[in-house]
Amino acid sequence: MSQPVSLPPDVRLMNAFSAVLGWVFACMLLALAAMWLARQPLFSLDAIRVQGDLTHNNAATLRANVASKLAGNFLTADLDVTRAAFETAPWVRRAVVQREFPHRLKVVLQEHKAVAYWGPEGDARLVNNFGEVFEANPGDIETEELPLLNGPEGKAPLVLQTYQQLSLLFEEMDTVLEQLQLSRQGSWRAQLDSGAVIQLGHGSISELQARIRRFIVTANQLSLRFGRDVESADLRYPNGYALKLRGVTTGDSADAQALKKKR
Repeated sequence: MSQPVSLPPDVRLMNAFSAVLGWVFACMLLALAAMWLARQPLFSLDAIRVQGDLTHNNAATLRANVASKLAGNFLTADLDVTRAAFETAPWVRRAVVQREFPHRLKVVLQEHKAVAYWGPEGDARLVNNFGEVFEANPGDIETEELPLLNGPEGKAPLVLQTYQQLSLLFEEMDTVLEQLQLSRQGSWRAQLDSGAVIQLGHGSISELQARIRRFIVTANQLSLRFGRDVESADLRYPNGYALKLRGVTTGDSADAQALKKKR
């Protein structure tokens, strides 16, 4: 039985090179065919279906605004660009874009749910229920009873969480926490719907809650005794607080002075 003839190395190398070239050429043909097919009218982008939260937006208006920013057809349209275009619309927090064969894109929107104003009074910024700050027309808000929160950049989640915890305590005074502010130095300041300003000082949420509970017990008693509402209070003292009633200063009464020392 004859032995197979071994090809010279240069012939084997040439055969391998020819095979590689053949595969490259075949891949190029497939790529060109795919590019040609992708440009055919068969895959034209005919519609964008918008679903999800549309409380503050109109689907037809959104489609018209975004369509001018899109390029390509059903197969070549950049979904990330489409998503970003929808997310630039007012009130849109998140957009999910998918292809629906053969001619349509499906867009599902999630809108911001405003739970508070953010920044100085009159600012156009809002805070959503995730603690994210966004810009929108305040005139689009269904209710005007949102609190006003403020603080350093990046602190909106902390300020919102603190507000949610502290507002429950102030409800025990039959009052509403309307404003909460965190200074750059980390000090908290609250304002109630009565106009009373409460200096809460530094500390964790639990430390602030402890000061407010102590304040509520005696402040209500003193307010009833004098028939006056609280104008301001300073809870930054380690063993008590200073209180001012409307029309009564802390120097007008021994009872009021005692609150500075009372624990």
